[in-house]
Amino acid sequence: MRPDSSHQAWLRAMPVVFVLIWSTGFIVARYGMPNSPPFTFLLWRYAFSMVCFVPWVIWARVPWPVGRAQWWHLALTGVLMHAGYLGGVWAAVKVGMGSGLSALIVGLQPVLTAIWLSSRGGHVSRRQWQGLALGFVGLAMVVSRKLEGGIEVTPWSVTMAIMALCAITIGTLYQKRFVQPCDVRSANAVQLMAAFVVTLPIACWEAEPVRWTHEMMGALAWSVIGLTLGGSSLLYVLIQRGAAASVTSLMYLVPPTTAVMAWFLFGEPITVVTLVGIAVTAVGVSLVVRPPRVAS
Repeated sequence: MRPDSSHQAWLRAMPVVFVLIWSTGFIVARYGMPNSPPFTFLLWRYAFSMVCFVPWVIWARVPWPVGRAQWWHLALTGVLMHAGYLGGVWAAVKVGMGSGLSALIVGLQPVLTAIWLSSRGGHVSRRQWQGLALGFVGLAMVVSRKLEGGIEVTPWSVTMAIMALCAITIGTLYQKRFVQPCDVRSANAVQLMAAFVVTLPIACWEAEPVRWTHEMMGALAWSVIGLTLGGSSLLYVLIQRGAAASVTSLMYLVPPTTAVMAWFLFGEPITVVTLVGIAVTAVGVSLVVRPPRVAS
């Protein structure tokens, strides 16, 4: 296979790989959450991720972002898409919100993105609107079983989940608008530094100790290697290369993929409604990401 063919194949596979990696966030939470308070876990995640990225940038002689403005733009996206989004989701789940409800709230991101783009004159076609609506219906079907009973909803947990939704939505749109293309390694390093600085004082307030069990260390290792070095880097590249509405619609596929992983790893049952929801979500996302027809 020629190098250009390999490159094109990787570009086509990138969204699939991103969804697979991003979906493992639930697995990480399952193993890590009982052993650590949320912001302390995330602080360790950012710290170890910086230990990976910064020497890599120096060793590979990767250029850092040019200009103070780009550093600030990247820092702000780091605060939003790392500290704000992850902190909100983990805090909500830690205080009792079910993973299904948190996934449903955060799943509104593609819709909010499309609304914002439309209000600013961006083009979101009727087909894409239909796909967004269909994708959200499918998402609701997938997580419906997790919405049944035993869910503790408090003003604090809802606030945290909404904060996560707003943070990832604003961060995605802001990065697409203001962050100039630069090497993903140095960009991620700057974003992680900012997320670390913001998370540090919050983590210092958490009284619960960290229990360094095998599950905790495994969850932290995958958070760094898989989710940050892999998933966050892919998300950065996808946002830079694609339309915001199409990229965010991929988030619809995360809960269905997580449901399959949970069935395989933990034996969590998959119902007929879940299977139908997965199919509906896939159709919805395909309507959003499918390129428009070119008139002949």
